[in-house]
Amino acid sequence: MNQVEWGSLPFGYQKTDYNVRAYYRDGEWGGLEVSNSEYISVHMAATGLHYGQQAFEGLKAYMGKDGKIRLFRWEENARRIQDSANGIMMAVPPVELFKEAIFTAVRKNIDYIPPYGTGASLYVRPLLFGSGARVGVKPADEYMFLVFVSPVGPYFKEGFNPVSIMVAREYDRAAPKGTGQYKVGGNYAASLTAGERAHKEGFASALFLDAREKKYIDEAGPANFFAIKGNTYSTPLSESILPSITNKSLMTLAEDMGMKVERRKIALEELSEFDEVGACGTAAVISPIRRIVDVEMGTEWNYCLDGKAGDKSTQLYQRLIDIQYGDAPDTHGWTTVVDI
Repeated sequence: MNQVEWGSLPFGYQKTDYNVRAYYRDGEWGGLEVSNSEYISVHMAATGLHYGQQAFEGLKAYMGKDGKIRLFRWEENARRIQDSANGIMMAVPPVELFKEAIFTAVRKNIDYIPPYGTGASLYVRPLLFGSGARVGVKPADEYMFLVFVSPVGPYFKEGFNPVSIMVAREYDRAAPKGTGQYKVGGNYAASLTAGERAHKEGFASALFLDAREKKYIDEAGPANFFAIKGNTYSTPLSESILPSITNKSLMTLAEDMGMKVERRKIALEELSEFDEVGACGTAAVISPIRRIVDVEMGTEWNYCLDGKAGDKSTQLYQRLIDIQYGDAPDTHGWTTVVDI
């Protein structure tokens, strides 16, 4: 492998040595195959290309100060890809297949795991899609499941520093009763126009409102939204929000800190009442928000007036990454050491 500057890694794709693959054919899953190719052969009529039968996951492997490699809450990712598969009628990968695939991919690419203290980690991307050929709109009869990895830095170039986001009033990410609660590619495709507009106007991301009333906060771009007022941690309740494993973990840690935790509808107008707001997810962990701008309505909300993340957001962020890197006791049993 080429020399990697771990401390300056972007959040992007970096070639590694191996990936792993499995196929669902004739009603059953086959065994894992290890490949050193970055490419796959796909039928031109595959449902993953034509009808959006595609789901993916994202998790990370962390190198600890003790030299141990830890995966964070991989069982939750396994369950979530199963939910996504059921949601768009794909073959469901068994938990044991998921586990074998991600652990094998990490072990095969151990040289690409960023050293402790660099702020980087090994991103693990499981992918499932319909590989069987269909011209009519119906589920495929064959599926491909693969896992590749890439060393990554922070998702937002600002790292754990406050960012500005823009309300995406003119765009919807997902509709109620649709696929918003699943981690499928279509939801991300629907977010691209709003995200690119936000970037062009100098914002880190777009903030989506509910598609039905355009009144309540949904997703914060590719992440969940949370807000803190006093000693209360609030996060939106919606049928079209992806159930973030990071957000779920932060809610538990907030309770550990003695905070009240609530999932409820959060009206956009409530933004003026919060002390701290942020976005959270596997890629960013926590991205504190310093400014939210509703361009169409001419409204702006400001936080982090001293230029720093809020105290409680900082505590939650530090508690979570300390567990992920093995610097704090894992009292909830969230991490799994990868045996090498």
